[in-house]
Amino acid sequence: MNSDDILQESLSREKRSGKMQRRDFVKLTGAGLGGLYIYLLMGSSCKRLSGENKRRELPSDYNAFMQIAEDGTVTCLTGKIEMGQGIITSLAQMMADQLGVAFEKVKMVMGDTDLSPYDEGTWGSLSTREFGPSMLKAADEARAALFALAAEKLKTSAQNLTVNDGVIIRKDRPDTSVSYGELVKGKRIEKYIDPKTILSKPGEHTYMGKAFKRADAFEKVTGKALYAGDYRKPGMMYAAILRPSSHAATLTNADTSAAKKVEGVIVIEDPSITAILHPDPETAASALKLVKASYSFNEKKVDDLSIFDYLLKAKSGRNVLEEEGNPETAVKDANDVVDSTFYNSYVAHSPMETHSALAWMEGEKLTAVVSTQSPFGVQERISRELKLPLEKVRVITPFLGGGFGGKAPANQAIEAARLAILSGKPVMVHWSREEEFFYDTFRPAAVVRIISSLDEGQKLRSWDYKVYFAGSRGTERVYDIPNFRTTEFSSDEVHPFATGAWRAPGNNTNTFARESQVDILASRTGTDPLHFRLNNLKDERMIAVLKAVADIFGYTPSKTPSGRGFGIACGFDAGSYVAHMAEVKVNKQSGEVKVVRVACAQEMGFCVNPLGATLQMEGCIMMGMGYALSEEILFKGGVVNTTNYSNYKLPLFSDMPEIRTKILDNNGPMQGGGEPAIICMGAVIANAIFDATGARLYHLPMTPARVLEALSKVSVTN
Repeated sequence: MNSDDILQESLSREKRSGKMQRRDFVKLTGAGLGGLYIYLLMGSSCKRLSGENKRRELPSDYNAFMQIAEDGTVTCLTGKIEMGQGIITSLAQMMADQLGVAFEKVKMVMGDTDLSPYDEGTWGSLSTREFGPSMLKAADEARAALFALAAEKLKTSAQNLTVNDGVIIRKDRPDTSVSYGELVKGKRIEKYIDPKTILSKPGEHTYMGKAFKRADAFEKVTGKALYAGDYRKPGMMYAAILRPSSHAATLTNADTSAAKKVEGVIVIEDPSITAILHPDPETAASALKLVKASYSFNEKKVDDLSIFDYLLKAKSGRNVLEEEGNPETAVKDANDVVDSTFYNSYVAHSPMETHSALAWMEGEKLTAVVSTQSPFGVQERISRELKLPLEKVRVITPFLGGGFGGKAPANQAIEAARLAILSGKPVMVHWSREEEFFYDTFRPAAVVRIISSLDEGQKLRSWDYKVYFAGSRGTERVYDIPNFRTTEFSSDEVHPFATGAWRAPGNNTNTFARESQVDILASRTGTDPLHFRLNNLKDERMIAVLKAVADIFGYTPSKTPSGRGFGIACGFDAGSYVAHMAEVKVNKQSGEVKVVRVACAQEMGFCVNPLGATLQMEGCIMMGMGYALSEEILFKGGVVNTTNYSNYKLPLFSDMPEIRTKILDNNGPMQGGGEPAIICMGAVIANAIFDATGARLYHLPMTPARVLEALSKVSVTN
């Protein structure tokens, strides 16, 4: 039984009272006749947190589960979700390899709070590097238990056995064997994991390290894949919710009398929500337009033009993240000093699938099918905000059509759950594209100021780095600098609307600033920018990716600006190292930037699925072009003026550059691959523009207007 079968069966089951027990899972997976069960206490990413963000006492039933059925099928449960990053494939590769079963025999069940092990959420490129090793240990323990059973049945030692596609074979008598399914038939075998289990070496793998196509590709290409907005329940109502025009608005009155006259509508008037429900979404939307609402406003006096002055003047906390030597003293005696300030605007997540949720009550239990990166986090929010016992809330997450950090809060799930309780009906909340932009948790606008200097030998002498409201990710020291300080300024209340994590949160901003500043210094010395970086590096992993990307790009040294339009940038994220090179062409009349080609080298430890990792690198490059060149939220106070793709430009297929990638061989610990290749895109394009034109861009996105402004300064200087 696959994950969709389990989901469909569980949706149609009679109500259950109490917390899901092991026996309930056995019924849902159809494994009641026997099997091998592995219970596993997971690592740090799988702690269960209370509403006060404290660690909960773990339940008596261990909170991770895998099962081998009598037909040899392996059911792997994980609290992680699949949103396009490919872990539905790579985790199955890992499980198949460690157990010694065929890849096709592994079935994934993901993101169901009644069935899956607890997990904080799918973000930070943690699925492979943190959940993966724990899952491999569970598979190792399962294999050890099966080998022990086989040794007894085949009358030999476990050391004399090997396994192939779920069949255990005697090494000395290859014609003597027994399958996993035969071993577990009619038995109920429970094993608790030994955390000291030794894993196989990378060279011994059959599936891991091999290129595998996406296991979900056929379903998604043919349209068979179900997303939260695709689910239906008998008697389901669509919600049209009264929305303010500004984040600074407070509803003072809503006259719903005209809407109530529309046949078939249910009008919900609650202090926390006003909504129109109807079986037809268009009728619900039309009825909502009849509601006459009035608001009071408390707008912040800020817009997309004044936001950076506003941020620098705002009250904030100051935190020195890293310090060595004395940057102020070093600057006084320096050979050359560069003081630069960099800016980035607010950026939206803009996933293909907008936020959606279907919620309904069965007896005392609420079930919600939700597009979210954090099923257990949403379960806890529903429990807390709607005052339901945690065990009376079930969240199921099917496929997501993109998340990028924006589908963690899942406010639409709270809305659907509240409306389902108030109406007594199954309720679908499916945000429009306008609602998606309005309620997005944007990547924050931010400012970075860097004062750096060089010594007589043209090496980095000092680095004083101040980052305002972007966060600390990506601020770690990359280059060998004797006098170094990084200071973060932050506040939870400075922005006029919600902000949050955005693919490699903070690292895009910080890498843009750092790598632009390094390029400025290289140009000031008349040194080739690749040579300048290598001359200031001791980190062998960073040196390796820089040399690798230069090789696949076909780079030849030159001081900048050379007129070639070549850019270089490097960084690290999620435990992985990346380096980029790019070639651009700049239209000096229009300010348009064409990215001709991009090369990216990535070192991510042992790579489970090179094809999947390559697809992630290519996706990061394309998405990174958006934040670098065109994506920007326009606003005034709490009013978000960017409402759709008419004024929010994403990269198109016609913008696609030639992309070359290389994943460096490394049998070290597995690292993250979903985010690293995006972090350098702002810097590598900015540096390429400078090399092409001599114009330095300090503000993301580098729109045609900003490029023309930078070009005009070059003309004045010349």
